[in-house]
Amino acid sequence: MKALFIGGTGTISTAIVRRLAQDPNWEVWLLNRGNRKDIIPEGVHQLIADIYDEAAVADLLKDMQFDVVSDFIAFTPDAVERDYRLFKGKTRQYMFISSASAYHKPVAGYVITEGTTLANPYWEYSRNKIACEEFLMEKYRSEGFPVTIIRPSHTYDERNIPMGIHGDNGSYQVILRMKAGKPVIIHGDGTSLWHMTFNQDFAVGYTGLMGNHLAIGEAFQITGDEALTWNQIYQTIADALGVPLNAYYVSSAFLAEAGKPYGYDFEGGLIGDKAQSVIFDNAKLKRLVPEMKTTVHFAQGVRIALDYIASHPECQKEDPAFDSWCDRVIAAQEAAKKAVADEA
Repeated sequence: MKALFIGGTGTISTAIVRRLAQDPNWEVWLLNRGNRKDIIPEGVHQLIADIYDEAAVADLLKDMQFDVVSDFIAFTPDAVERDYRLFKGKTRQYMFISSASAYHKPVAGYVITEGTTLANPYWEYSRNKIACEEFLMEKYRSEGFPVTIIRPSHTYDERNIPMGIHGDNGSYQVILRMKAGKPVIIHGDGTSLWHMTFNQDFAVGYTGLMGNHLAIGEAFQITGDEALTWNQIYQTIADALGVPLNAYYVSSAFLAEAGKPYGYDFEGGLIGDKAQSVIFDNAKLKRLVPEMKTTVHFAQGVRIALDYIASHPECQKEDPAFDSWCDRVIAAQEAAKKAVADEA
């Protein structure tokens, strides 16, 4: 079996490539710009190209056929339209990475299945993913284009600690706040439920769908089995750091408004995603991939990531602008509480 991954070096795709590179049944190819050659496993073939240069990629692939093509960096309809032109007739399965954030917001019910309506008025990212799905499914229905749609939720790896609120440089600054004993902002009251998935667990579900004819024309969500509150998530991180958690609660609506002047899209990331309490029902996936289960629980995954980050300076990206923003948000809410109390 021959697979082509467009991208192949991100949080999700790295684990999938690693898993397939150890499987003698798969011949693995990557198409990307070659910026992260150091993490590509031995035996994996690489095509150096920019997928957005359609003519050059078409020429590069003109004599190649694949059993599976997976695009991990298609975010807008024009990208999947390009992939359709490039890979129509050249693959037996085209796997599109959509997003669980595409499910209806606000949620009508907290249990989410693949049949849950897609609609997200709060996040352009999600609306674009929905539009990509609609294009690909129309091509499946009208022409038999062999699409499989994948909807991940919050997938992480050893290079990052998943947080609800962080700045442009990722979650490292929140770790520094925890270590310093500073208050850490948690959206809402921290009681909404959320799923975390370590990337090597995600790879089991994903690779089980590759080359599976029963997955053609279908959508699958791939998440871990653990559902944790955000309070549990942040407490687990603090426990792994060996520090007390100084939680500070701020409404998601307030954070969305306070973030806008600073370029933080918390309306999309929170109201359109993480602030919603959800339970993902993975029964459909497990019928096709019964070995899919959580093997790296969040408490273990956090420690794996903290150890990795501690030994890799490139992952230690401080973010003083976000740190200052947190302090201002907290000070503003404290001032408002004091003003109300003073008027009593």
